Amino acid sequence: MPEPGRLIVLAPNWLGDAVMALPAIADLRRAFPQARVDVAARRSVADIFRLVPFVDEVVTLDTDARWWRLAAFRADAAALAPYDAAVLLPNSFSSAYVVKRAGVAERWGFASDARSRLLTRAIPRPTGARHQAEYYQALMRGLGVPVGPLVAALDVPERARATAHDRLIEYGHIEGAPIVVLAPGAAYGKAKQWIPAHVARLVALLAHQHRATCVLVGSRADSSTGAAIGAMLPPLEPGRLVDLIGQTTLEALAGVLACASVCVCNDSGAMHLAAAVGAPVVAIFGPTNEHATAPLDGNGGRVEILTEDVWCRPCMLRECPIDHRCMTGITPERVLAAVIRLLDRERV
Repeated sequence: MPEPGRLIVLAPNWLGDAVMALPAIADLRRAFPQARVDVAARRSVADIFRLVPFVDEVVTLDTDARWWRLAAFRADAAALAPYDAAVLLPNSFSSAYVVKRAGVAERWGFASDARSRLLTRAIPRPTGARHQAEYYQALMRGLGVPVGPLVAALDVPERARATAHDRLIEYGHIEGAPIVVLAPGAAYGKAKQWIPAHVARLVALLAHQHRATCVLVGSRADSSTGAAIGAMLPPLEPGRLVDLIGQTTLEALAGVLACASVCVCNDSGAMHLAAAVGAPVVAIFGPTNEHATAPLDGNGGRVEILTEDVWCRPCMLRECPIDHRCMTGITPERVLAAVIRLLDRERV
């Protein structure tokens, strides 16, 4: 196909999906080496793409699910108007409508959400189960773009790493102690969250037995989870627990994760971000399918995925209607063992 001069990729709207889209965006970069390849993303995830070396520029979109915000819609259409071609990774009608209204000549995406007439190339959606990153690459294949490896890697600026390190020292982290970052939240729903009491028990074991600095991270929406964990903890030495929930930008969070000896995460955006910055990850999966959203290999395979073999998973529910056995059955001691295995690999 002819190479466009200016190509814009409309990114997914969730952090984890944004990271899983990176292999497909890398495919476009290789397919169109002379083109300008930019990414348009909602404000909540836009900063992630500023850590991607093969993205030329990031366009921050103001529109969201509130379609009646006409001023924001017009501003986004104006920002997209200079592009020759747009690749739509979201399946929504609104993403196709805004690039159509922007006057983008070539509009490529999956034929979904009754938007085929708005696209110049409407690719049939793939059938069958697959990893979400492979789903995005199925669009590339449909467009005739050769696909590469399922690798998502981000470049964390040295200033972000240094700032994160200095901040942990200010909180009492002792140089040389293991840093275990825990992301106890999950935007999808409570069912994806490992039990706060289990998190508290793990923190206590790491702090007392392994002299680790435990760092809680997450969005402001996770503040109540962080508070619940803190309330269940026994007394700890200063510096053994650092609560940064709601206190980091995406770049700052990437810096903290890049400093981690190990990260312990639910199936969440933080899990995907941790793997993409090269941190060893213990990924805890409850109601969701680890075969569809496992962390991508951006760090040499240093990932341990933990699940509990129960009849009802993966149910994909936001709230558990029974006893949350897929998460309660994953004990703190089992997670600790996975953390120690990863720490031991790092020491070799």
